[in-house]
Amino acid sequence: MDESSFQFNKFFLEFFFDIFQLYFHSFLGLIFMEFEQLATEMQAPEFKDFAKEMVDYISNYLENIRDRRVLPTVQPGYLRPLIPDEAPQQPEKWEEVMADVERVIMPGVTHWHSPKFHAYFPTANSYPAIVADMLSGAIACIGFTWIASPACTELEVVMLDWLGKMLDLPKEFLACSGGQGGGVIQGTASEATLVALLGAKAKAMKRVKEEHPDWDDNTIVSKLVGYTSNQSHSSVERAGLLGGVKLRGLKADENLKLRGETLEQAIKEDLDAGLIPFYVVATLGTTNTCAFDRLDEIGPVANQYNVWVHVDAAYAGSAFICPEYRYLMKGIETADSFNFNPHKWMLVNFDCSAMWLKEPYWIVNAFNVDPLYLKHDMQGSAPDYRHWQIPLGRRFRALKLWFVLRLYGVDNLQAHIRRHCGFAKQFEALCRADDRFEIFGEVAMGLACFRLKGTNELSEALLKRINGRGNIHLVPSKVNDVYFLRMAVCSRFTEPADIDYSWKEVAAAADELLAEQKK
Repeated sequence: MDESSFQFNKFFLEFFFDIFQLYFHSFLGLIFMEFEQLATEMQAPEFKDFAKEMVDYISNYLENIRDRRVLPTVQPGYLRPLIPDEAPQQPEKWEEVMADVERVIMPGVTHWHSPKFHAYFPTANSYPAIVADMLSGAIACIGFTWIASPACTELEVVMLDWLGKMLDLPKEFLACSGGQGGGVIQGTASEATLVALLGAKAKAMKRVKEEHPDWDDNTIVSKLVGYTSNQSHSSVERAGLLGGVKLRGLKADENLKLRGETLEQAIKEDLDAGLIPFYVVATLGTTNTCAFDRLDEIGPVANQYNVWVHVDAAYAGSAFICPEYRYLMKGIETADSFNFNPHKWMLVNFDCSAMWLKEPYWIVNAFNVDPLYLKHDMQGSAPDYRHWQIPLGRRFRALKLWFVLRLYGVDNLQAHIRRHCGFAKQFEALCRADDRFEIFGEVAMGLACFRLKGTNELSEALLKRINGRGNIHLVPSKVNDVYFLRMAVCSRFTEPADIDYSWKEVAAAADELLAEQKK
């Protein structure tokens, strides 16, 4: 290589090296800039200040909740103009976020825990459960298998045994009995109903295949039929749709209860038609009126015909911790699965839906998809709850159940249930003392159903006026073409004076309505 070629190559090497250095240092600068920006994320001291402020806010909000209008006055779309169109590029101060909770969020909140909120059924709330959810959020595990977080699985097993013993469930449902049974926390009763249906479907298909080995899956599924009361929750019908099977809504009796003879008649009709009965849902505490299906009649009939019995006690199941209400679950020994929601009435914040199965094998088998990355060396020694539910991921929900059971104790939880039942009776007495009103059905648990005497339109107008005043909130229902209002006791802060206040609101709205009609 001559001197000129060497100098030329040297020039280009130096030039490219300089360019490389320039870009390399720029790249490093960007990396360090990113590190510097990440260093501005919230650190522990700031988190403590933020959390303390939020705890104070939560405490003040709940302790003074009865002073807030229970229903918001906003219109759909109210929130968008109150916040920017895009997320901020740089972090904001937590004090600004806290200020926006009251400015942006609270104007659009329906205050479910106000003593003036009487709609639907309760959704539970307590300080121990709130604190437990904080810890769950900090641990932030996804406990789909035992090894994914052993405490998450094992505490759930033990808590479902604690809870099952509080309800006096048959030992076949409890993991501590040493048998096949056990409990699991689902997200909602809707999930539990679907899980039970899919387990029943898997069990029925295995049995029918053994009896008719020449039948394919589609043939068997087309013949499966399940049953429920026409008073059951809409989620039961939805479970049938999701499970791809027929569900029949059977007529309840004059007291809105499903009876054993009604079920048996339907089963015989379907057997004669070549169908395969496989599943029945007995509701203990219907949404419309808190009626109780006759499980003691339904269960033996279903057992006789090899039909899976699922008990949906989403709301009323909490009351079974009180011995005086357990007569309403007579026949529970005939059930294959049982579910109720501690997140409704037992002071455990949403979501916490307790489910027990005598033979979890059928759902574990039905849901078993087992990729290598989810396997572990301890399989079989403890439940892998991913096989007991629809989703894969699951929160550490047993923590809040543990906190509530320990920090309240069974006696105080029983007292909470009894107080709410007493408040419903208090409202019933006030209603019966006014001859313009009538009670619809029986007052059961913490629910009183009532209406103005006369046409459905009159009670519809009353509800519109009550909710329009905004001081209390009720929702209606309709059974056998009779429209009525539901007064559910929902708040743990409720006192006798709150029930008196709510009744006065109802009576005042009736005064206005009836006075206008006389003009």
